[in-house]
Amino acid sequence: MTGTHNTQSFMKNITRYLGLALKLLVFLLVLGFALKNSHTVTFYAYLGQAWQAPLIIMLVLAFVLGALTGVLALLPTVFRLRREVARNLRAAARDPAITQPDIPVV
Repeated sequence: MTGTHNTQSFMKNITRYLGLALKLLVFLLVLGFALKNSHTVTFYAYLGQAWQAPLIIMLVLAFVLGALTGVLALLPTVFRLRREVARNLRAAARDPAITQPDIPVV
């Protein structure tokens, strides 16, 4: 029993350290990319507006705006599914003939 516990603990520690090493590697790669691309670029908008900033700032801004757009696009689906789950739970509580499935929900 002790051997199994030690092996599980060892694997958790290895996984934790590998995760930290991967995060550090990604951070260093992004930092190096930012340092290599620190020159100023100009973003031209409508009505003659222009904004100058380092390239990495423009890339991060584009990434954040894209992620935000994706999250906003998914919100109606998330709310619809939450309403559907709540409705199904209420129906299951009212009707004792409805049983829980044997298959776990993933």
